[in-house]
Amino acid sequence: MSEDDNLEAYRKKRNFSKTSEPPGSGATSSEGKPRYSIQKHRAKRLHYDLRLEVGGVLKSWAIPKGPSLDTKTKRLAVPTEDHPLDYIDFEGRIPEGEYGAGSVIVWDIGTYENTTRADGAAVPIAEALERGHATFILSGKKLLGGYALTRTGRGKNERWILVKMKDDFARPDHDVLEGKPNSALTGRSLEEVEEEGRAA
Repeated sequence: MSEDDNLEAYRKKRNFSKTSEPPGSGATSSEGKPRYSIQKHRAKRLHYDLRLEVGGVLKSWAIPKGPSLDTKTKRLAVPTEDHPLDYIDFEGRIPEGEYGAGSVIVWDIGTYENTTRADGAAVPIAEALERGHATFILSGKKLLGGYALTRTGRGKNERWILVKMKDDFARPDHDVLEGKPNSALTGRSLEEVEEEGRAA
C-alpha cells in the first residue's frame, strides 16, 4: 500500500479549502530516530492524540484521558486514521462544521526508539503494531522513558491500552497533564489558539 493509499481516509474526511490542516504532500521521513508527537485537541471533548512516525505516515491513537507517568495507570487509546508526516507539528483551530472541529496544540514532541522484542529478537515497529504490541522509549520535551501499546480488540471494537513502563522517569505522584498544560512548541494554551483562530 502506497503512502497516498494510507492517507485516503484522512483526506476524505477534510475539506482543505476550509481547514488549515496539512493535506499531506511533500513531507519526507526523518533521518535518524523516528519522531512522535502528542497533540492536545479540544473537539467535542478534550483528548490527546498520540502520533508515531511509521512507514511514511503518522500512526495515530486518540487517548481520552491523556498519557500518564504512573506505571499502574492504563490509558485507553482508540486508533484513528493515519495522518501525514507534516501533521506532527500542526497547531491551530479547525473550523466549525469540519471533521474534528476545535483547537489543537502540540502538547509534546520528540523522537522515539522502538524497543519491541519477541523471542529475543528485535521486531520492527510496523510489524509490532500489526501484531498488537509495541514498546518504545520516548525522548520528548515532556515525556521520557518507556511506554507500551497493547491492542485489546479487533475490527470495529479495536482498542489499545497505553501504559508507562517502569524506569527512572515513572512518577506516580505527578500529573504531567495538569503540571504542563501548554504547547511544547509555542507555549500557547488551547484557549489562546482558539481566540487567535476566531480572530483570523
